[in-house]
Amino acid sequence: MSLQLYDRVALRASFPEHALRAGDVATLVDFVEHPSSGPRGCVLELFNALGESIGVVTVPADAVEPLRADEMLSVRPMAVAG
Repeated sequence: MSLQLYDRVALRASFPEHALRAGDVATLVDFVEHPSSGPRGCVLELFNALGESIGVVTVPADAVEPLRADEMLSVRPMAVAG
């Protein structure tokens, strides 16, 4: 998997602590090394359906994948973690 900065990506896993679900779409804005030699991380910017930025999170690189031409985007209400 060769991800580039500013690619749109889909989450492969859910992150309930950030109210994110597998399949959510984000923009890759940076790569970061793990502070104690763990897996590399991806910094993602999240947007609502209107294109407004709603947050930035860091997830493991293996938790994201590039979007594919055979996939369709959808919307869901933003969930509040809790």
